Amino acid sequence: MTSFESVTLEVPDPSAADAFYRAFGLSSYVNVRATDAPTTGFRGFALSLVVSQPGNVDAFIDAALDAGATLLKPATKSFWGYGGVVRAPDGTICKIATSKKKDTGPAARHVDQIALLLGVADVKASKRFYADRGLAVAKSFGGKYVEFDTPSAPVTLALYPRRALAKDTGLSQEGAGSHRIVIGSDAGPFTDPDGFVWEASSA
Repeated sequence: MTSFESVTLEVPDPSAADAFYRAFGLSSYVNVRATDAPTTGFRGFALSLVVSQPGNVDAFIDAALDAGATLLKPATKSFWGYGGVVRAPDGTICKIATSKKKDTGPAARHVDQIALLLGVADVKASKRFYADRGLAVAKSFGGKYVEFDTPSAPVTLALYPRRALAKDTGLSQEGAGSHRIVIGSDAGPFTDPDGFVWEASSA
């Protein structure tokens, strides 16, 4: 089975991005490296942080804003729980959410699960593409959502329709140029049908 091992964000200013992700609390989940590749609009992915209670959502959002992030969607209650969306200074979109509607303890910046959500043109086609490269499917809901089995990775990998992911994060789906993200695995280098770049993980 293919191992999904790392997420590298390509940013204009690695030292500034590294400082942001340390302050935000995600430095152990993502790497950063320099790029000047042109990109505009929605870059087709988001990082999803699942936490245990609303207070933790607020704690992460407050930390992100204090470190220079922009608020895309204020944290609000909904039928599924509580959550909000921020955009990091380098442009990466982060969604923070919980299924709980009430706090059961003091607020803390503790992540229960983090997922890399890729917005793709055809979820079923991308699912087949990744399955052919050794990624095992953990959950699949037709053309709406696919989650892969990545037990050894600190980050889960999932696929959404591009339009749905953009809407969920409060943005238009329009965008062009580099995704500015590189995914590391032991499957060797390849580029998926939506232009997401994978590279061989460094030993």
